[in-house]
Amino acid sequence: MRDGAPSLQVEGAGALQVVVIASQWHATVMDGLLDGARRALADAVVHDVTELRVPGVFELPVAAARAASTGADAIVTLGVVIRGGTPHFEYVCQAATTGLTLVAQRTGIPVGFGVLTCDDEQQALDRAGLPGSAEDKGYEATQAALATAVTLNGYAPH
Repeated sequence: MRDGAPSLQVEGAGALQVVVIASQWHATVMDGLLDGARRALADAVVHDVTELRVPGVFELPVAAARAASTGADAIVTLGVVIRGGTPHFEYVCQAATTGLTLVAQRTGIPVGFGVLTCDDEQQALDRAGLPGSAEDKGYEATQAALATAVTLNGYAPH
């Protein structure tokens, strides 16, 4: 566990309807992220899961907005953007971050942010939850979305 990272134990998530949305770029990294998300869902005993694939990270916000409108209790977004030699990296990362934040804020539905924004492919591989990876961001993003959904489902304003 990294310094400062919470140790989440997700309980009470079994009845949640969860949508996992994953981009298609960088197949090896995406396979690891998706596997991590699936393991987190299995560990939390979540059975109502829909997986969607979109072309890239830029398409994640619109897919998340649609998933939110169809009754999802939690949404997990997975993708990877690797810095290149043009400003494209900054535009895509900013658009995805802002778009996914707006979906969560406007709908009140937790959006797990499993989008890797890396300087190179090795950084992405190190975070993908693959054998030998130091981190498992697909698992972590899924746990965060589930834990937040459980918390919000138990919240009753006065």
